[in-house]
Amino acid sequence: MTARPSLRQRFLTAGVVPRLVVIVLGVPCLYVITERGGVFFLLLIDLIIVLGLTEFFRLMEAGGHRPSRTLGYAAALAVSVHAYSGGPALTLVVTLILLMIMAREVLRPQVDRALTNIAVTVLGVMYVGWLASHFVMLRELPGWGARLVFFAALVNWACDTLAFLVGILLGRRKILPRVSPAKTWAGAIGGLVGGAVAGWLCARSFLPVVTPFAGAMLGLLSALLAQIGDLVESLLKRDAGIKNTAELLPGHGGILDRVDSLLFSAPILYYWFRFVVL
Repeated sequence: MTARPSLRQRFLTAGVVPRLVVIVLGVPCLYVITERGGVFFLLLIDLIIVLGLTEFFRLMEAGGHRPSRTLGYAAALAVSVHAYSGGPALTLVVTLILLMIMAREVLRPQVDRALTNIAVTVLGVMYVGWLASHFVMLRELPGWGARLVFFAALVNWACDTLAFLVGILLGRRKILPRVSPAKTWAGAIGGLVGGAVAGWLCARSFLPVVTPFAGAMLGLLSALLAQIGDLVESLLKRDAGIKNTAELLPGHGGILDRVDSLLFSAPILYYWFRFVVL
């Protein structure tokens, strides 16, 4: 039987130091741009969308699909700009995107896999472009926008960090080894606790628009959705036979590896604050 690696070896193998470097450099930048808001925040999200969509299309191409890259980029950015402007024509935008993507497929010289090519292009626009655009809408909520973005980011960071640390220390039983062999039940529970505690602390410190109990419940829900989002991206990578979508961020992989959790949790937070709280 192979001996279990020591705690020090597990931390080094997991890339703790590169993760800390990315956090130390990235958090101040996120804070400044989020506080500034406006077009600066939109450009940050658009950069994330372009990089994330590039990684997503790379995954799809590794699986033998041929997404319409240029049209996909244009459509995803159009969605984010619409989210920033707050216009009422979302159904028109989505309808035009769908029509153009299907019409583009007719022009390909090869007609094989047309259905999957259309499907993966539309999925990329909605998965990366539309879900990420909820950050823009969250930031644009009156009065509390910047603090709500901080809430989403801090809850996700606490969930990810506690899941990571508890998984290393106590993780034994795997959740879904066929999807993500590194995810354990101990880590998942640690992530849920981290999200709930972070939500409670945020409500107590800088988000009085919600009670500490409501903040804890929102943090718990966000942490649950964040871990589902992480598993979904792991499923896509497993299907494509790729470990990381990119090596852009040391210790984290690519942009999509970093924001996959937020893509699932941010929309729920936006709709909750938009229709229930504010």
